[in-house]
Amino acid sequence: MRRCIVLATTALLSLGGWLIAPPARAAVGDGSPSDTNISFVGRWNSTNTSAYVPYWAGAYLRVGFTGRTVKLRQRNAVDLWASVDGRAFTAYGKVSGTVDLTPAGLASGNHTLIVSYRQVAGSYTGDAVFQGLVLDAGAATFKAPARSRLIEFVGDSITAGTTSSQLAVTDYGFVTGERLGADHTQIAIGGMCLSETSDGCWAHETRYWMSSGGQAGTDLWNFSRYTPAAVVINLGTNDKSHGVGGTDFQTKYVTFLTRIRAKFPNAKLYAMRTFIGRYAAETKAAVQARNSAGDAAVFYVDTTGWLPADGLSDSVHPNDKGHLAIATKLVPILS
Repeated sequence: MRRCIVLATTALLSLGGWLIAPPARAAVGDGSPSDTNISFVGRWNSTNTSAYVPYWAGAYLRVGFTGRTVKLRQRNAVDLWASVDGRAFTAYGKVSGTVDLTPAGLASGNHTLIVSYRQVAGSYTGDAVFQGLVLDAGAATFKAPARSRLIEFVGDSITAGTTSSQLAVTDYGFVTGERLGADHTQIAIGGMCLSETSDGCWAHETRYWMSSGGQAGTDLWNFSRYTPAAVVINLGTNDKSHGVGGTDFQTKYVTFLTRIRAKFPNAKLYAMRTFIGRYAAETKAAVQARNSAGDAAVFYVDTTGWLPADGLSDSVHPNDKGHLAIATKLVPILS
């Protein structure tokens, strides 16, 4: 009798646990946003546990799954890119509802999936919200093979992939990370400066520390959410257009490097020469200042000559060929 009562009580507590636990608590393997088999790389808002929102450029999810098909649950229209089993990314424009990523079906067995949403910024107002996966009956997710490190790329429209064919996905940061077999995130929004300016340039000196860069409020990012092995910075292209003086830029660059070091004590920090050469001397001097202060893990990356003659889509932004050329130069440096 006592044993029956204990078993019955345990069963009731088990059922009750679903009632009192957070509503997003999900079985591992079911493909819901809170499924711990899904890796969310970059800065994601997981406050709503049934709908995760990616911020900044190039954030993505990565997961393994069984079965022959996989679909996405989307809320409203959004542009996204998906890669199954390491194949080239396929673009899906203005999709919503249940989005079939494998219309032709796959061979039975284990598969991997990466999904990246178009960044909601500027004039683009798509609904970048992940509401879960739809799997075959009896199928489940599993943790995709681990990646041993993460690289953070910090910048402006160039680092966000503006004018490349698939935006952040064809950007040098995304491509470099994938080539290195590393996780990666692009903390970038078009038009960003390093410095706050009187004419209102969005600046990393204040917005880098925010979850969404200020696009969805001013909440601060929790830097314990991920720890990069390296931070690659490409800033200064827009500061010049907003009239920031060289001395001021250099001073703020030193401060920016110092603050990032405080967040990531063991990361290697790489300050890139802007591809059109703006503030090259000041960027190099900021690195030397940090080295002189005892930080030997800060490096200047001279990008002179990295872009081929036909590597720009305009006077500033690399095209796909340009981004590939940058990645080809950057991979051996980071490796």
